[in-house]
Amino acid sequence: MKVSLLRRCWVTFSVYVIGLYASGLNRFRVEGVTHIPRQGGVLIASNHISGYETVFLPWAVIGHFRLQMLWAPAKVELFANRFLGAIFASWGAFPVKRGRDLRAGKTIEELLKNEKVMLFPEGTRNKEGVLGKGNRGVGKLIYDARPVVIPTALSGLNRWRFPGCGQEGRVRFGAPLELAELYLLPDNKETHTLIVERVMAAIAALLEENPSKPST
Repeated sequence: MKVSLLRRCWVTFSVYVIGLYASGLNRFRVEGVTHIPRQGGVLIASNHISGYETVFLPWAVIGHFRLQMLWAPAKVELFANRFLGAIFASWGAFPVKRGRDLRAGKTIEELLKNEKVMLFPEGTRNKEGVLGKGNRGVGKLIYDARPVVIPTALSGLNRWRFPGCGQEGRVRFGAPLELAELYLLPDNKETHTLIVERVMAAIAALLEENPSKPST
């Protein structure tokens, strides 16, 4: 998608401001960001435990890939306020209606040809930090678009309070998933379920790993 240099500069500036709070006033760590390829369609598939991750994930990714965009489907309610909606849209967010939003699905599939997109396969936030079940529709999206899928695990953010200082949190990006054998299967619900289960299993494994030295 064609994006102006001015907009890219605005997004990069914004995430650095966010970073002052994330890792300056607090202790939010980024691990494994080098697993993310610089070019091509990439799906950042993450667990969903807090509202913070909607801005912290872009900071973690764009802080490493300056002037790039990280697109994100977001619930349509976030765009009810025109001012806030305009800000979210400028950062790469776009509205998605609850249920089956075919238009949004097509937008995501088109973006995944060459862009980076972040998505929460659970579809809803779990404030207790417990990993839920992935949405089969995400498996269908991956099957159709064939992006590089980066499993991503967030921890600690569900305990953060704003404003606050010294709070700990972490995002861990895993290695790209190998899904080639699943793409050979028929395009049906069973295959889509297998794909999203593979994604969720990878996220679960990242959550269970011992902390490692943060990477940049």
